Amino acid sequence: MSWQTILAIGSGGFLGAILRAYLNGVINSKVTHVLPLGTLGVNLIGSLIMGILFAYFMHTTVLSVHMKSFLTTGFLGALTTYSTFAMETFWLLEGGSFLLALTNMAINVFGTVAMAGLGFYIIKLIFKV
Repeated sequence: MSWQTILAIGSGGFLGAILRAYLNGVINSKVTHVLPLGTLGVNLIGSLIMGILFAYFMHTTVLSVHMKSFLTTGFLGALTTYSTFAMETFWLLEGGSFLLALTNMAINVFGTVAMAGLGFYIIKLIFKV
């Protein structure tokens, strides 16, 4: 891996992590919730954007490999957060909130896959392929 790719991933990760912390805080402070909606929100948004980007990458060569690495592995890799999702779900289970924990797991797993697919198919429709 080249130093340019490493720099692209690192700088993307830096920005993605900051945005994740910001969005997580904003969502959790503005919305009354029993599920960890901040984590869910960044995971759903990040998955939608990932689907959009991968579909876009299939139809254009405008972006360099470094920019693709910056956006996907760096920025979106840091924006979305599986480890936080896992810990928050564990806390729900530990607290005896089994139905909420299962709901959180289902929405995160199925919701993120659905959002990635939605983003992918939106771009396919735009490019009409």
